[in-house]
Amino acid sequence: QVQLVESGGGLVQPGGSLRLSCAASGIIFSVNVMGWYRQAPGKERELVATISTSGRTTNYADSVKGRFTISRDNAKNTVYLQMNSLKPEDTAVYYCNAYQSVYRTFWGQGTQVTVSS
Repeated sequence: QVQLVESGGGLVQPGGSLRLSCAASGIIFSVNVMGWYRQAPGKERELVATISTSGRTTNYADSVKGRFTISRDNAKNTVYLQMNSLKPEDTAVYYCNAYQSVYRTFWGQGTQVTVSS
């Protein structure tokens, strides 16, 4: 059974920080590109960040570049998203994604991040 379980979401004030975690099981974690996506109310799901299998290469959406950092610990089968300088427009459900191939990709159920004063 494949499981991606996100945690770490919550309510924070603008300018605050959160660290999201995604623990994976049922996959060979080290051969999966990992990513974080988000979906705000009334909007389509968008890519936030990706990280290569080794963790040596990362990509970010322009809207989060310089504020968010994606990382992974292959020994723990876990990918993280450190979010700093949070803005109200970061409010969304954040989803973890594991990508081995176009036919083998998996999603977590999401964790809510709300940035509000």
